[in-house]
Parts: sequence; structure tokens; C-alpha cells
Amino acid sequence: MDFNLSPEDEAFRAEFRTWLENNIQNAAPAHAALAEEGEDYRDTLVRWHRKLHEGGWMAIGWPKEYGGRGAGIMQMRIYQEELARAGTIAPYIGSGITLLGPTLIQWGTEEQKRRFIPRILSAEEIWCQGYSEPTAGSDLAALQTRAVEDGDDFVVNGSKIWTSNAHYSDWIFLLVRTDPAAPKHTGISYLLVDMKTPGITVRPLVQMTGAHGFNQVFFEDVRVPRRNLVGQKNQGWQVTMTTLMYERTGGHHRGLMRQVYELAAAARRIRRNGASAWDDSSVRQKIARFAIEAQALKYTGYRQLTRELKGLPPGPEGSILKLCGTELGLQIALYAMELLGAYSQLDRGAEFALDDGRWSHRMLAARGSTIYAGTNQIQHNVIGERVLRLPKG
Repeated sequence: MDFNLSPEDEAFRAEFRTWLENNIQNAAPAHAALAEEGEDYRDTLVRWHRKLHEGGWMAIGWPKEYGGRGAGIMQMRIYQEELARAGTIAPYIGSGITLLGPTLIQWGTEEQKRRFIPRILSAEEIWCQGYSEPTAGSDLAALQTRAVEDGDDFVVNGSKIWTSNAHYSDWIFLLVRTDPAAPKHTGISYLLVDMKTPGITVRPLVQMTGAHGFNQVFFEDVRVPRRNLVGQKNQGWQVTMTTLMYERTGGHHRGLMRQVYELAAAARRIRRNGASAWDDSSVRQKIARFAIEAQALKYTGYRQLTRELKGLPPGPEGSILKLCGTELGLQIALYAMELLGAYSQLDRGAEFALDDGRWSHRMLAARGSTIYAGTNQIQHNVIGERVLRLPKG
């Protein structure tokens, strides 16, 4: 891979860096994910989203005719690097920018694009994803939520689970079964549903962190206009695969080096045996190993980027990044607990909680990342069977 940027990419970096420097007072901090934070942080992310949108720096990979910049793969990477350098993030306030928007650009009618895309960009409407069900998690095609045509509407009955941010979303993109007699990957349709429609109930699923990021959503005789069907009836699996393609373009290794620096800073403040934990060579060696692994993941990400730049299909790097990135994040959080000792029990707001209890909160949340977006056990199978060519167990 050639690490020298083209003049166009260098100009892009300089323009965005200057804009960030002039607007950093509006930025959301990069220390947490929305699903793990409260309403105040969500409001901060929404404001930051709108500020980026005003400056023309939201959804930069979208085509220009839909409000993006038409940024290429390298510019998308530069964008993430500059956000990290500034200590901020591309704000995630729902699935509109990352998942639904690109899907509608490819599959939506002109009416749907005009109606929904501008409001996604401006954060006027927040979206959530209605895919998983209590009996259809990893096997998404086994979904049972039904939609029956009735005049100009579909009538929806069923439920969805692990629906991130449904409690404040305005709309949900929803997979439903419209032909129960068809093979399971057919007979599925893709609907856009207003969350204020009568018959929708949202119930919280509170995590062990105390955060309320997930929900179960129930649909009872919910009427959805037929004009909100994306793609063809009973052909929604094709649309679904487009959405999943965007969902699986991973970022599981991003932010790990920042966590390593934070851990090193914490080790300098933690007192052990009359000195700082950092004075212990075994602590420094452990943190150095985390740093080495984080850098190795960074360059594995560059391998993935090289494939994209060459127009090649995705390789094994995505599974490697997901597996190793989430495992490293978990190891960092667990080691922080070891360093903190009894102080690791202190939660946010406690008088002597180091970094306001961020480390204990991060440890409780870290296990979840090894489960969502394809469990790490599944990633082991993918790597073993497709990369190492091992026989199926």
C-alpha cells in the first residue's frame, strides 16, 4: 500500500482539519457510545451531527446529489483519522446515515428518496433497525413478523428485539414476512414504518451497565402505507443484504489506541505499594503489549483498505478485525479492573471513582461487543473454515 496521499486527498485532509479546529467547541467527546450513555450525551451527539451537516461534513461518502461529498475510500479513512485526532467522532444517533440512507439511495423510489433522505441528513428524523426477533437472531431469515396487504396498506403483527435506540427513534426500517408459504429467504419485504403509528409498543431492555440502549418493539395491527415498501414485495432479502453490507463494514479496531493511552495515563495515577502502578515494569509491559496489538489491528485494517482500493471483494480482514478488536477491548477493560483493585467497584458519581467510573462501565459493556454484529464464536468459524480451510466441526 502507498501511504503517500494524492494532492486531492491532502487538500481534503487540510480542509477538514481546519474546519474541525474552528468548530471543535461543538464536538461530542469520543469516550463513549450512545447506547451506553444518557439523554444528555444523546443531545450532544444530535447537536454535533447537525453542526457537521451544516458544514457539509455529514455522510460524506454519499453521492453529491443526495447531500454527500462523493468521498472516495481514502477520503473516508482520512475523515475518520481527523475526527480521532481531534478527539471526537462521527456521531451515531441512529441507523439513518449508516444503514438506511445508502440503502434508499440504491433501492428507494424517487418519492422515498425526496421524502426521507434530507431528513436523515439533517437529523430531523431518527431511525432504528427492525431486524432481529426473539426466535430469529443469528438466523435472520427465520423471522416471523407478518405483514398482510389490506387495500393500500400492510397490516403488521409481531415483535422485534435488541432494537437499538427505538425508544427515541421517529421511524424504523422493518423486515416482515409477506408470503409465509415461500422458502424462508423469499417472501420477505422491507417496510418503512412511522414509530408513532398506533399499535406500536416499545419496552426497554436494560443492560447490566444500567444503560437503556436496546428495546423490544411490539406491533399489533400496525397499518403501514404500501408506498413505504422498499423494493419489490417478497423480494426484501435483496434490499436487506444491501443494508447488512453497510452494517458489516467494521470499525471494531478504531479507538483501541486511545483506550491504551487512557489506560497508561490511569496507571500513572493509580497508587500501588507506595508508588504509581506505572513504575512497575510488568504493568508497562502489559500495556505495551496492548499497544502493539492495537497497532497490528490498524495495519490489518490497511490491508482491508487496500483490497477496497483495488476493487476486490471483502477478504478475511473484517472477521479478523471484529474478533481481535473486540477481544482486545475486553482485555484492556479487564486489566484496568485488575489495576484498580477494590476501586474498580466504584461506579459513576462515586467520590473516589477514577475517571468518573469509566473503566468499570467500560468493562461491563465490553463483553457485549464480542456478541453483536456476529458473535466471536461465529468469527472463529468463519476464519477457520474460509481462511485456514479447516474442516467444519
